[in-house]
Amino acid sequence: MKIPLKKCHFGFKELKALGHVVSGLSLGIEKNKVAAVLLKPMTQNKKEIQSFLAFAGYYRKHIKDFTSIARPFYKLCEKDTVFEMTIYRVKAFESLREALTTSPLLLMPDFKLPFKLYIDASGDGLGAALHQSEIINGKPVEGPICFISRQMKPTEARYGASQMECLFLVWALEKLNYFLEGCVFEVITDCKAVKSLLNMKTPNRHMLRWQTVIQEYRCNVTIVHKDGNIHKNADGLSRWPLPNNIDNPAYVPEEASPQIPIEGISVTDLNTTFFEEVRNSYTQDKNCSILCQLLNKDCKDNSLIHALDEVWKKSYDEGRFHLLDGIIYHRTKHTCVMT
Repeated sequence: MKIPLKKCHFGFKELKALGHVVSGLSLGIEKNKVAAVLLKPMTQNKKEIQSFLAFAGYYRKHIKDFTSIARPFYKLCEKDTVFEMTIYRVKAFESLREALTTSPLLLMPDFKLPFKLYIDASGDGLGAALHQSEIINGKPVEGPICFISRQMKPTEARYGASQMECLFLVWALEKLNYFLEGCVFEVITDCKAVKSLLNMKTPNRHMLRWQTVIQEYRCNVTIVHKDGNIHKNADGLSRWPLPNNIDNPAYVPEEASPQIPIEGISVTDLNTTFFEEVRNSYTQDKNCSILCQLLNKDCKDNSLIHALDEVWKKSYDEGRFHLLDGIIYHRTKHTCVMT
């Protein structure tokens, strides 16, 4: 790939690009882009409201509670709604203009550090906040990297609270996969059912599919339960979700099924008996037996590596094998259980 010299900048601490100010540490809004909005008079028709929301929506990931602030305009923008600027909509317009000029900087992700994914689902929608801590003056300071939210689809709104939370965990992992794949991270939720999803003994058909998807992150994820009264960042996003339309970066098409497609040779019930049979089978296989010893933290006999078959030795040297709860996992694009 070749880049024209006139489009290259060297020695700059920050650059302006696509309406943003980009530095090595953060991503902010270019103030010149919003200066005209501050001088703009109150909108007088539906078309101007739609244009204003489109402009503000471009920077929605920077604005805390964006959907909460803009909510009075959603109904107004519907086709058969009569235009009327109520006091609530006037306040929303002013609040949104102010938020555009005072929005916090988003941190640039450091993929060597762990992430924190806050999730919450309510009857109104799904919300997530991806955070990371950085060291400032010798102390860890947590800051936002990305915010996503969307409304529930009619079929999803009939789910129970536990199913909603588990559905959303899978949805958030897919949407934020480019941040989380291969990285260590915590999932913080106010629903205890999510914490037990990985080890659920008798999952229903929905839970089983979601459980299988989450297995890909099993080696890197820790699920932490936190009470709702201290789980504010994602909780607010879920109760004030963005409309599920094409303008939402977390958009899911209506025709898309909430079910997760799985391709495989056979379907296996991932219950306790299954995992116990896998562990016992390792003693009957030379390579698996050696791997169990090598991956054990107390193992100091590195000469065992030479006893592995060549293909297995190559994968071991590349760090692709992981041992968790006595089960060997092979890291590829999709994590596989060695059976």
